[in-house]
Amino acid sequence: MPLAKRDKEFRLPKISTIDFKHLEMDRVLTGLFQRLAHNGAQSRLTRKWDLSVKTFVDEFLDHPEWFSGFGEHRDILERWVETHLMDVVNRGKPTQTIAAPRPLHGFTYRFRNPKHSRDYGAAQQLYEMLAYARHASGRHAIEHLTGFFFQGHNKTTGRAQIDSSLDIETIALLRLLDQVEDAPDTRGGREGGPPLCIGAADLLAEDVQRLLFYRPFIPRSVMVDYMKLLLSFHLALYHLRLLKLLPAMVKRQSAEPVCADSACPMNPKADTYPQGDCPYQIGIFLDLSGHPDSAVAKLAERSADTHYRRIPAFVRAYFATKKLDEFATDLVRRGKLLKPPRDDFTVDEVLRLQGSDYASEREKFFGQRVSALLEDNAKDDEGMDPEVASLTELGLPEFETYIELLVALRGPFHRRYIIECLDSLMQKNRPGAMLAQGRTRNAPRRFVLDSRLLEVLLQIAVLRQGGPHRYYTGEMRVDELLTYLRERYGLHIDRLPAGDGFGEPGIDDRQALRGNLQAFIERLREIGFYRNLSDAYVTQTVTPRYRIDRVGGTEQQGAAR
Repeated sequence: MPLAKRDKEFRLPKISTIDFKHLEMDRVLTGLFQRLAHNGAQSRLTRKWDLSVKTFVDEFLDHPEWFSGFGEHRDILERWVETHLMDVVNRGKPTQTIAAPRPLHGFTYRFRNPKHSRDYGAAQQLYEMLAYARHASGRHAIEHLTGFFFQGHNKTTGRAQIDSSLDIETIALLRLLDQVEDAPDTRGGREGGPPLCIGAADLLAEDVQRLLFYRPFIPRSVMVDYMKLLLSFHLALYHLRLLKLLPAMVKRQSAEPVCADSACPMNPKADTYPQGDCPYQIGIFLDLSGHPDSAVAKLAERSADTHYRRIPAFVRAYFATKKLDEFATDLVRRGKLLKPPRDDFTVDEVLRLQGSDYASEREKFFGQRVSALLEDNAKDDEGMDPEVASLTELGLPEFETYIELLVALRGPFHRRYIIECLDSLMQKNRPGAMLAQGRTRNAPRRFVLDSRLLEVLLQIAVLRQGGPHRYYTGEMRVDELLTYLRERYGLHIDRLPAGDGFGEPGIDDRQALRGNLQAFIERLREIGFYRNLSDAYVTQTVTPRYRIDRVGGTEQQGAAR
């Protein structure tokens, strides 16, 4: 049954600016660049030429003073531009086209193809989380991101200022800046607002600053890949937390008091970043064995299943909040409710409209919605849908009836896209994955920890606060690392997350956990972060790849072991 537009509307930026779809982090990062450049706004571009590999190649060849040797090897130049500089969609097909240059520099957003480089609101979600992070950590993170990604650009002249430390790909893109006119697009204003979980925003901002501390040591292209994985990882954690938080808020009919800025138990200044007494902390059990049929893999499948089973309740809560927001707008229009000074209602204010004070107005408003929906449903040649008819016979209040009807008619649609979005944020079956799934139909998902993502988290974990450069690196015992991952991110390896689908472990579970710990240690050894001086547990340590001394800020690049 086709629904009216007002019934189908689902997206509510005050919950999340993401329009749940499959996300490519190259395009999300490109979208973030324009917001970094324009203080959160999008950009309006005027380009002098179309986007194609041939156009980029021709531009390079028209300026032989930029690079020597390009003119003699056009075929090699074309392959290099296509494979190293460009994010290409439909590669190898007749419909192949450029989405945008790879996000090696901030100004790559000037050469994006809006039709094929959509970030579906993920870039804005990242920016809003950073902008609202507490204790100025978000402002510092935005400054550090801008300084890194817009390196080589002179703000005074607006022109490229080529730095010898830049790689050839970045220099090539900087040469093209003058071909595009760019201005902030302020016509629609900024959507969004403070994130529902301020602690998650603090953690994102802190991790961004910690990772960018390695700028002098890590090659630029590697750092870009690190940053894509880190941002994707944090978006995934935030939305897994929302699956738990939003339904609880709707049931409570208000925001959770512990989620207020001053009450949030997550401490942004702690090295381990303990989640404290947060009632909505998430626990994720990770399979390090790499064997889908192992006992530990079954535990990781159970963990993933627990989180993904929260999606239907999340869809219902999302619909309820969205429609209550529409109800609030209608009350303001009819003079029944005062418009807030900031010109928009918070999620907390919207959810309070479920109370008895507005029961009569709520029943009238949603009663009209239900009547119109049922009338449209009855117009079908086959008559009223049996499921719809059964819902109307339950005798629920009009608001709850309306939400149940929307969930029945649109719930599977949104569930499918939310799953697709979470899969992409956790890089399912890709390098840097936190999620794996077999290729067979209906194969179960399981949480994993790919070596690339582990490497990013380890670079952050070995940093300590202090010294003239704010951080220095130090060794940590394996048991300290396990506690760090568990308390900072909710990632469980050697124990089961209590309350997130698990109870007390049995004998078989404990055996599987011991095997998972050994697999984790082996993974540390493979990527060069592990040192074992003896069989004693306290001498099994994680060693920094890059050593930065606390005293005097002495910096020395260490080789991987």
